[in-house]
Amino acid sequence: MNPQPPLSPASRAAIVLIALLQGLMLYAVQEAADHGPFQAFATRLCWYTWVLSVPTAVALTLVDLRDRRLWLHAALASALVLAMAGWIGWNLGGTPDDLRQAPLLMPFSVCVAVAVFVALPWWQFRLQHGHWRATYAALFERAWQNGLTLALALGFTGLTWMLLWLWAALFDLVDIHLFRDLFREKAFIALATGMLFGFGVLIGRTQDRAIQVIRQVLFAVARGLLPLLAFIAVIFVVCLPFTGLEPLWRTRSAATVLLTLVLLLIVFSNAVYQHESELAPYPAWLRRLVEASLVTLPVYAALALYAMGLRISQYGVTLERFWALLAALLVCGYAVGYALAAVRRRGRWLQRIEPVNRWMCWVVLGAAVLANTPVLDPIRISLASQMARLQATAPAIKGEDATDLRFGYGRRGAEVLKELQQDPRFRDDPRASTLIANVLSVDARQVRYGNYSDAIKDLKVLQQQLKLAKSSPAPDPDWWQALLARTVNVSSCLEMDEVCVALRRDLDGDGVDEMLLCHEPSWGGAVCRLHARDGKDWTDAGKIEFPMPSEYRGDPAYDPLLRGNLTIHPARWPQLSLGDGPRLGIEQPPVEDDTP
Repeated sequence: MNPQPPLSPASRAAIVLIALLQGLMLYAVQEAADHGPFQAFATRLCWYTWVLSVPTAVALTLVDLRDRRLWLHAALASALVLAMAGWIGWNLGGTPDDLRQAPLLMPFSVCVAVAVFVALPWWQFRLQHGHWRATYAALFERAWQNGLTLALALGFTGLTWMLLWLWAALFDLVDIHLFRDLFREKAFIALATGMLFGFGVLIGRTQDRAIQVIRQVLFAVARGLLPLLAFIAVIFVVCLPFTGLEPLWRTRSAATVLLTLVLLLIVFSNAVYQHESELAPYPAWLRRLVEASLVTLPVYAALALYAMGLRISQYGVTLERFWALLAALLVCGYAVGYALAAVRRRGRWLQRIEPVNRWMCWVVLGAAVLANTPVLDPIRISLASQMARLQATAPAIKGEDATDLRFGYGRRGAEVLKELQQDPRFRDDPRASTLIANVLSVDARQVRYGNYSDAIKDLKVLQQQLKLAKSSPAPDPDWWQALLARTVNVSSCLEMDEVCVALRRDLDGDGVDEMLLCHEPSWGGAVCRLHARDGKDWTDAGKIEFPMPSEYRGDPAYDPLLRGNLTIHPARWPQLSLGDGPRLGIEQPPVEDDTP
């Protein structure tokens, strides 16, 4: 079945020209990034978003250049895309070094791609038939056609570039570097990539037979794997009453695994279901197995939502958790719909997934659009949750919390951190006020490359962070000053939120106490620096590393350093030196274990 009429020579040329212009426009804005209106990041974001989305949709849709509806739809899509990009650009305002872009740009890019892909079959149907009442068969055909065409275009572009690199490498062997230099030029890369992508789209839209063959191969693979996937889904649910849910929560990745299985079942079921065939793809017993797996989908979705709810109740809503929750809710909609379709067996096998897909595609489209507008604003929701969490535990605030607010939520995250800075509960606490001030004083580039210092410079803050071992006498005042002045090795103990323990003990039996400063990194173990007096000053006297499980780190009930469980074992044999050589310790033989 060919969902669209054949393309005229003018339309074929236009498709390649559109892709070529896309490459040219991307190159132009890259070169103009330091000049004129494109200096603003929001302007560049709007330009990139529009160039990559709307012209691509037109190239996949174009049949007749004179069709006014095509350009009307493109204008409406442009207005929507530019509005969404403008909103994200405003949130990311300022220079690229002020904020982290990925937490906002990655979800936005995915949402734009999903919105275009979901809306495109409806758009294509209306251009061909003049109305929006698309049949399931038409939407199914166009969705697969568009997806495989884009995959073919990307593959064609990548393979051609591999040949161009081979071309350049061959001539490099004989010291002809013209092609290598040419293929590295930004203008050539942009124009060549655009033109190749356009040819790939044209191949996908004109070679219907090839697309059909690829699709049938994918369907055959899905038909073979769906029973296995269904069996896995069913036996896992059967095992849950015997294993309980506690092992799921310990993994901290249960929601991801559960939702992945749901998505695979949905995709494979769609690929196996043949809307145009009256023949069932499996014998009756296998169909019952697949139906049973679809009935279990709400169980998986509910468990995933519950796992996310546990994390949100503990740590609040973040941008990452918002998008995960939104995706889980959408998957849950599919799961409930597919379970009902499996129970209500009327007509062709799984025929009732058709209305589920039709309605859910509009729900997905609406969620993708509204989540990038002020209507369903993930930044507002996440910041409100995080601010409430931090205020409830004031003045406690971790460095990672302050850093996330400053760089991970756009300009409004930095404004919230400044509000917390003025909150008396944080402002009057030496540690909290120092931590927030340090984070506000740097930019994202310094954080990314570690070119900044959040070192503690205030004695009260240091004494608040550094923990003393149980029953250990308080350190002398000049030792604290030696730490702040870094006249002794402090390891990472002057950095905010590092777990460090100080222990005072006379280790060498000379009647003068030494200080053991131990840093406990997050990956486990403890690195201790020995500080000893040299007259009136403190000096470095050595280093020792203790093995210790990471879960004991900073826990007063289990951390042996915090509990002061330090035992001194005097050496039986002294160190020896030969002439003026170095002092060496005698290597002890290993103790044999006589345990049978």
